[in-house]
Amino acid sequence: MKRLHAFFYVQHLLGIGHLARASRIAAALVDDGFDVTVVTGGAPIAGFPGLGVKSVTLPPVTSGDEGFSGLVDLQGKPIDDDFKKWRSEMLLQAFRDCRPDIVIVEAFPFGRRQMRFELLPLIEAIDATSPRPLLATSVRDILQERVKPGRNEETVDLINRHFDLVMVHGDPAFATIDKTFPLAGAIRAEVTYTGLVAAPPTPAASERFDVLVSVGGGAAGKSLVSSTIAAARNANNGWKWCLITGPNLPKDEFDAIARDATPGLSIFRFREDFASLLTGARLSVSQAGYNTVCDVLRAGCRSLLVPFAAGGETEQTVRALMLEELGLATVLMEKDLTPEGLAQAIEQALVGPTPSAHRLDLEGARHSAQILRERYRTWSLKVGPGFGKVHDQTDDRS
Repeated sequence: MKRLHAFFYVQHLLGIGHLARASRIAAALVDDGFDVTVVTGGAPIAGFPGLGVKSVTLPPVTSGDEGFSGLVDLQGKPIDDDFKKWRSEMLLQAFRDCRPDIVIVEAFPFGRRQMRFELLPLIEAIDATSPRPLLATSVRDILQERVKPGRNEETVDLINRHFDLVMVHGDPAFATIDKTFPLAGAIRAEVTYTGLVAAPPTPAASERFDVLVSVGGGAAGKSLVSSTIAAARNANNGWKWCLITGPNLPKDEFDAIARDATPGLSIFRFREDFASLLTGARLSVSQAGYNTVCDVLRAGCRSLLVPFAAGGETEQTVRALMLEELGLATVLMEKDLTPEGLAQAIEQALVGPTPSAHRLDLEGARHSAQILRERYRTWSLKVGPGFGKVHDQTDDRS
């Protein structure tokens, strides 16, 4: 069997959703026989990008605020041109060392415009390479809506000039890319749907909770944390609550709320068995990030979604409302999030009907690997000798 070499770039800035989804795809590529190098550029997160992949870590950057208005290092200092040049050179060297058959860029050019300083030079290097690797963008099904004039046109231009494949990680029965990207029809590269990139099915829950509240990996859920604590304190129904704050809540704040937790409320920073816990929960309360929603859909539990909407973000709100329309969730808008509003929404969700059965495709990671292998085969035949080189298992880079 031939081995293909994949070079996968992912930059997480606020939460870990992008990194988690890319890691699931990378794992599926490894399972499919690919040799995979994952390049990450955000704050290190234990367990990611996972076993079986070669990992390159660029000097970390993160978002200066929830509006993604600037890049800072891990000490909060804005990065300068020297820092950008350093990262760009490291990325280019990693690409040269890998000599990939396929390059996958997560989000760009639909998102991650902040990283143009290193991604545009990478794309130039790809175009100048012989044999040239296939270039794919890996993007979720619902995109952040762009309000600045010319942004969507610029995205289409970059795709049409440089990219061979647009992998949309969604089920077209739920959402197609034109729902949130109005110029989708102008894209000349192949657009393919992989299905939703959900984690594999999990064992049965080791603990059962009436209300399982998860904030995810970002720094944007403080209101949900505080409202949950107050709602649990005021509840008089004997419910068993669980609050997972996410790893980015400052330690002093986590310690303070853990000390003051009311009986019946268990508080954790992180639970590796979160997806398993969902299978035993009467109700999941969370934001509406891609990965959390995939976990909820896999578990089939009741879900109350509080979509993140700060800084003009639209993606989670669109996803949450679409799921509500399908009978797969109920929604509490961020502007209505108060202890009283949360408690009322939880009570209403628990007495409401069980979620509708769904047939959404949750095998997007495995399908991504299959699609990339097949598209590389047909692409290499189309572009001719010298472009589609496939490396034997005995390749000395393995």
